Amino acid sequence: MSKKPGQFPFTRGIYSDMYKQRLWTMRQYAGFTTAEESNKRYKYLLENGVSGLSVAFDLPTQIGYDSDHSMADGEVGKVGVPISSLENMETLFDGISLDQVSTSMTINATAPTMLALYIAVAEKNGISSHQLRGTIQNDILKEYVARGTYIYPPDFSMRLITDVFEFCETHVPKWNTISISGYHIREAGSTASQELAFTFANAIAYVDAAVSRGLDPNLFGKRLSFFFNAHNDFITEVSKFRAARKIWSTIMKDRFGVTNEKALLCRFHVQTGGSTLTASQIDTNVVRTTIQAMSAILGGTQSLHTNSKDEALALPTDDSVRLALRTQQIIAHESGIPSYPDPFGGSYVVEALTDDLVNEAFELIDKIDDLGGTISAIEQGWIQNEISNSAYSYQKDVDSGEQIIVGVNKFKTEESSNPEILKIDPTETQKQIDGLKSFKASRNNGAIQSKLSTLKNSAAGADNIMPLLIDCIKSGCTLGEVADALRLVAGEYK
Repeated sequence: MSKKPGQFPFTRGIYSDMYKQRLWTMRQYAGFTTAEESNKRYKYLLENGVSGLSVAFDLPTQIGYDSDHSMADGEVGKVGVPISSLENMETLFDGISLDQVSTSMTINATAPTMLALYIAVAEKNGISSHQLRGTIQNDILKEYVARGTYIYPPDFSMRLITDVFEFCETHVPKWNTISISGYHIREAGSTASQELAFTFANAIAYVDAAVSRGLDPNLFGKRLSFFFNAHNDFITEVSKFRAARKIWSTIMKDRFGVTNEKALLCRFHVQTGGSTLTASQIDTNVVRTTIQAMSAILGGTQSLHTNSKDEALALPTDDSVRLALRTQQIIAHESGIPSYPDPFGGSYVVEALTDDLVNEAFELIDKIDDLGGTISAIEQGWIQNEISNSAYSYQKDVDSGEQIIVGVNKFKTEESSNPEILKIDPTETQKQIDGLKSFKASRNNGAIQSKLSTLKNSAAGADNIMPLLIDCIKSGCTLGEVADALRLVAGEYK
């Protein structure tokens, strides 16, 4: 059996008592229509017991376009909240004390700008950046293989990520500078071992880049975090989370010579599997999500989002979000599971599966090393091809009936009613667009162009651009204008 929880290599948990002392952070991913509407949802969630906010951004925001840009047509507010200006960010967090709440932001290509916006809002409210707690996803490598919301070529993207590492070490010390995501890799169709291997291969690339900058992994390693998928196959998933801690602590110790125990810890957030939700018989999704949530908790997650039952149809309603949150709360307060750190530790099946996943993941990481590292493997299309092959194999099993999906390829029923779904009000999103146009017309646009010119010059050099990003945002530059300025320097990745 593995060592006790809280002992290297932390297979059984990163803390000796795990949830006996403190429960995981309960987050519910949210954002839609406008900053004002999303702010109402955040306050609703806080009133119902969430212990951390998790922000979803719309597609234009993710790929660096303002809401009034032609490329944003039809997408404003659809899959998340539109944030183009400091004014939008202030509205999003109106009435929420940023020194009292932990905020996770799922944003990648524009992550440095979003962090600049968050810092600017805090400072306008008299809150120092040193007090801010939260996470910015900031994980661009998985975008090239699994998700697609990249803007710049890999080298320039890596430079931006390392700038965030360096800046936060001094100015935002409680902030998790990256959430290296296996979630989207799994959603794209990978296996559990591929999710682990490709996530940690990406993480190795980020650490390599930071070390090359002269940063100490014993210091910045404390602020690295991870994001995993709680998928189907309950026992495998429990084992996967245990394996993750062992793999990462081993990599940091053996590969990077890390001695600071806090920098050896694999701290991670988990979201239940969006791709496992079914559009038919949506109440069955409550059962799927509960089983997946339990795998994450038995596996020792630090933070959890439970998907809502209607998310295969649309953005979730207030009622379905509350039910998803109550799922976590029932596990936390009624199941008794949190009383026992790693309760499956010592199980022959779980221990054997954990070891198998560790070995399989390291074999894949070795293969990526042989290909020249993660960026090289991405450019050769190898990682994308591996994920694609796994997705194809799984879908063949579903189509043949070998893999049963209840309500999809077996146990189907006629749907008797159409469930209520959340709909985006186009008049509200038009207010966002009109408001942004008015904001831009009211500024000193000559001063704005001067700030953007300074940013471009800095981006063309080697200086850390985070201070200039914050200055641009405070001066009234928008997220899209900042992204365009950087596009002129770095180009776009095709």
